[in-house]
Amino acid sequence: MFADRKASFKQPPRHILDAALSQEFRRNKALEEQKRRRARRVESERHIDLFADLNLGHSGDEAGNDDGPDIVREGITQLVPLLPRSEPDLAPVSDLEFHIESSAAAAAPQTPISAKRKGKWKKKGTKASNKNMSPWANKCMYAELLEMQEIDLWVGGEDGLPSDLESGWAALAPVPVGKRCLAVSHQGGGTIGVVPNTTIRSRVLGKPLIPRFPSPLPSDTVLDCILDSNWRENGILHVLDVLKWKGQDIADCESSFRFWWRDTRLSELPPSRPPTLSASPTTTQVSTQEYNAPTRYRFPYPTTFLHIPYYTNTTFTHLLSTIIPRARSSYYAQVSIPSELGDTDMMDIESSQFTDPAPRAAQTEIKSDGLLLYVAQAIYEPGTSPLSTWVPLTTPNIDGVANGIEQPSPLDVFERLVKRRVAQGTRWNKEVDMLS
Repeated sequence: MFADRKASFKQPPRHILDAALSQEFRRNKALEEQKRRRARRVESERHIDLFADLNLGHSGDEAGNDDGPDIVREGITQLVPLLPRSEPDLAPVSDLEFHIESSAAAAAPQTPISAKRKGKWKKKGTKASNKNMSPWANKCMYAELLEMQEIDLWVGGEDGLPSDLESGWAALAPVPVGKRCLAVSHQGGGTIGVVPNTTIRSRVLGKPLIPRFPSPLPSDTVLDCILDSNWRENGILHVLDVLKWKGQDIADCESSFRFWWRDTRLSELPPSRPPTLSASPTTTQVSTQEYNAPTRYRFPYPTTFLHIPYYTNTTFTHLLSTIIPRARSSYYAQVSIPSELGDTDMMDIESSQFTDPAPRAAQTEIKSDGLLLYVAQAIYEPGTSPLSTWVPLTTPNIDGVANGIEQPSPLDVFERLVKRRVAQGTRWNKEVDMLS
């Protein structure tokens, strides 16, 4: 799917002119489908259909001038069919039917349980064939490339920007360069932050990228993250979204609430200290080969959880003044790195013990990969979705050239289209003022 989006980034005009093929049409259809599923789920949880046909009988006013009140002669047994059945065969049977069924069951040959199990697991298409499939495979909500087109190329075309961009969207910028993944914290005993309780899962296959490591995340938490491209040097894991927190499902909430919940909960986490140099046996070897610096620290696992800034104000003026400039530029973040062993292996005279080296602060550069846009009312759904769109900083092609023609930066095209929308709005306001 992602390769197809890369190949079809610069679509011919018919993909924009045809309403049935446009990204706006698919986005509205997906949002309506989400609303339908949510309403159906709420109704099923409230069991409204069980009480639809209930009747309490005629009231005293409706009974007229009868002698005495109208008595409801049906008992509560009429309500039994409305209740959910735990077994499919709860209907009463007569003695004759019971005798016939019992005789037939006794005469039928009995199949051993072992044969049943053997035949079941040998059947094709059962769960046995998918036992190697990871439950975390393709669980991330992956954004589509925003299909944009400058309308100077033809007459009457649309530019591809969402019609409700100023009121119904949330933006995340700058999106860091890295690998999309899931951070999953497991339940278990021991102290949080000491016992290995967290795994990093790949986006497509759901397989672990690094061994399980300790983190300050609470048990039964699932985060949508981006593993920094230089995480070995800075130990940073960027948190993009939250699916579950302490067993509470957050994926069914709207985008704006999920981002607020993400920032609030991450700010409450205690700081995580990086492991000492002695805990990383390959530090000297890897650093010497790549950097010719034996004392350079290499993180064995991520220790810093950074949230990606989000903006609910997506007006054109705020996009041009704040969001797009931040999506273009990199920024610096502060991380903790253990001090060198040569400077910190000093004995404490009072305790006659070697003191634990205090980490030192360091600045690291976070490079930007572009801008992400989320529909504010959309809930989190796995797989590629038009409810989230990506505006990359550079062209999807590695060299930025397709068919010998240099392609413009998608973020540059997005900025020009936003400026054009602002100019069109200003021109429209002037015309309205002149007519009034």
